[in-house]
Amino acid sequence: MPTNGTPAGITQGTRTKGGVGEPTLRPDGVLKVTGEFAYSSDLWHEDMLWGQILRSTVAHAEIVSLDTAEALATPGVYAVMTYDDLPTEVRHYGLEIQDTPVLAHGKVRHHGEPVAIVAADHPETARRAAAKIKVEYRELPVVTDEASATAPDAVLVHENRTDHHLGHVPHPNIVHRQPIVRGDAAAAARRADVVVRGEYTFGMQDQAFLGPESGLAVPEEDGGVHLYIATQWLHSDLRQMAPVLGLPPEKVRMTLAGVGGAFGGREDLSMQIHACLLALRTGRPVKIVYNRFESFFGHVHRHPAKLSYEHGATRDGKLTHVKCRIVLDGGAYASASPAVVGNASSLGVGPYVVDDVDIEAIALYTNNPPCGAMRGFGAVQACFAYEAQMDKLAKQLGLDPVEFRQLNAMEQGSIMPTGQPVDSPAPVAELLRRVKAMPMPPERQWESSEGADVRQLPGGLSNTTHGEGVVRGVGYAVGIKNVGFSEGFDDYSTARVRMEVVGGEAVATVHTAMAEVGQGGVTVHAQIARTELGVARVTIDPADTRVGSAGSTSASRQTYVTGGAVKNACELVREKVLEIGRRRFGAHHPAWATAELLLEDGKVVTDGGETLADLADVLGEEVVEVEREWRHRPTEPFDRHTGQGNGHVQYSFAAHRAVVEVDTELGMVKVVELACAQDVGKALNPLSVLGQIQGGTTQGLGIAVMEEIVVDPKTAKVRNPSFTDYLIPTILDTPTIPVDVLELADIHAPYGLRGIGEAPTLSSTPAVLAAVRDATGLELNRTPVRPEHLTGTAQEQ
Repeated sequence: MPTNGTPAGITQGTRTKGGVGEPTLRPDGVLKVTGEFAYSSDLWHEDMLWGQILRSTVAHAEIVSLDTAEALATPGVYAVMTYDDLPTEVRHYGLEIQDTPVLAHGKVRHHGEPVAIVAADHPETARRAAAKIKVEYRELPVVTDEASATAPDAVLVHENRTDHHLGHVPHPNIVHRQPIVRGDAAAAARRADVVVRGEYTFGMQDQAFLGPESGLAVPEEDGGVHLYIATQWLHSDLRQMAPVLGLPPEKVRMTLAGVGGAFGGREDLSMQIHACLLALRTGRPVKIVYNRFESFFGHVHRHPAKLSYEHGATRDGKLTHVKCRIVLDGGAYASASPAVVGNASSLGVGPYVVDDVDIEAIALYTNNPPCGAMRGFGAVQACFAYEAQMDKLAKQLGLDPVEFRQLNAMEQGSIMPTGQPVDSPAPVAELLRRVKAMPMPPERQWESSEGADVRQLPGGLSNTTHGEGVVRGVGYAVGIKNVGFSEGFDDYSTARVRMEVVGGEAVATVHTAMAEVGQGGVTVHAQIARTELGVARVTIDPADTRVGSAGSTSASRQTYVTGGAVKNACELVREKVLEIGRRRFGAHHPAWATAELLLEDGKVVTDGGETLADLADVLGEEVVEVEREWRHRPTEPFDRHTGQGNGHVQYSFAAHRAVVEVDTELGMVKVVELACAQDVGKALNPLSVLGQIQGGTTQGLGIAVMEEIVVDPKTAKVRNPSFTDYLIPTILDTPTIPVDVLELADIHAPYGLRGIGEAPTLSSTPAVLAAVRDATGLELNRTPVRPEHLTGTAQEQ
């Protein structure tokens, strides 16, 4: 893996094997690929019951009647609960706005909304009992788009809103609105030599994690409950659950179970409260596992969007202004929509220098499925549109699309449209240069002496072509993504680190509440401990709520924030260990008092490499333990009217080059290669860095050419809630993904690192679409692009 630039300096533990910067295997990797890893769906308890959720069959309706008698009479059923059976007056929850009912009351607002829950001694019994619950609905008009949501006589999705956003939006069906205004875009437009406009549509994407929502709730002797759960944020779940259950937080204990992927879809609650309610009602452990159909209704999705853009430029290729309006469909409940709006608006220009900007972003309440966090979080939708605009403008100007981007690329010291200076490396032009300079894949790779290898052709093994009508296209894109929580959120993490002697060897134990969802955080925490404490053996305790919050495993923040907490706690442990050493051995060697001391390879050494003592001898019987909260630099809310403010703590950048081959007769697309260049600040684990970049790239490929939850515009019902009809890239769809990694340190971050997980998801999508446009000559202003869009046979909804 090429690395370039100036890596952050490391002064401690560089000689300890398995430390920061070394390619390190995941401890769970072999177990996962061999099928031996225990996921949350594998949880078991001897006397457990099975939970089942009854969901609405319509998207918007009054509940006229609800009869559970037949379900309760079913042999093997231990409990049936509806809204009226909830134990407290707190019956709603939400990440920011508590607008989501635990169980529907009075009406349902989206297809698949939970209405009742059942506990039985067998999963099939629970399913059959739930099917016996009789619900009479009186259907109501559905709100499905901006026109129906904001009409003067629009049906209100939430009639009695009281949240703090209500006073700042023009209509009650708008969750949140954020303008970004800088300079004078109207005046700049009059100075522009060339102006291009575009209307873009971004489809609803599912996180499509392979491990379904699942968990096991076990009632405790003290009247509390212990939930073993696959989630992204244990303490956020706890904060929302405890009031509904009527329990103090200390009586709701949570332990992370094996997580089979997340990508934002586990940031909201799914079955957590339901399992706990049934366990407390029955006095028995209750397990709930969604099937794939239920999973499509059981978590939020990526916001679909309509985006209107106007870009202007001078004849010599300098951007004059950007105007845009971004409309995100948040669905029936708020979830993370306010934060998604903040990202979409503040990052809506992309990684370019533009002095005059006029942006408006809104999220709607509709009766479509709820949408919230997904990898890229508002920046993905904007990137698709602004990169299409950059290509369109370059063509109008007669400029090379990469050179045009480089001409306008931001760099360290540039000012964001929010007025925030970019105070760390922003190598946008360099990333584009590097990705363009990568070797191109050979032409006509399907040809061989034995005939056409159809696996290398559009359509693959369906054998639709042997090369006839196949045209190659190449496209480029670059994106910008914020790292960490923004807009003044108190973004912190907690780490507890212990050091002691076990079996004659110094051993470190790291305990955080970080959700390991596949990103490799447990590997990085061990690497940090080895680096800072100089020990070979590091134990990672299971994540649970016995330790303080680690925040969410989202926003590319965990290595930065929880990694920062682990580093800080290790540093404090190291100082305490050295104090013990000075107390015990200081009289024997002057270096204990005068030299800079390090912990390396199980020893205390001077910065000159002289060994002073074994760590085991220094510690003896003593145990050193530190728990520490750590925060990144503070951010501030965006101004409600202008969007000005230092809202983000860090930015990450990635660029892609897509090479595609398109069967122009059938509209089939084969992505041949998706090359990526990304600045990661410091690669703490180069293996994980490659995995994150290639995984994010593949997810961006999915929304480019195949992934979309299709919602009926007349009924707001989901048409394709299965992996039969919702397509995701398989190994046959995934191209070669060469990666060029830069390491340009951010001096404000631990080790100079930069959050990396989301940036590649941004630019991969518009790069693929740009390549398809290059091959076909079509404008293609929606994603995903399907065969009918390329053959001219599409019938838009």
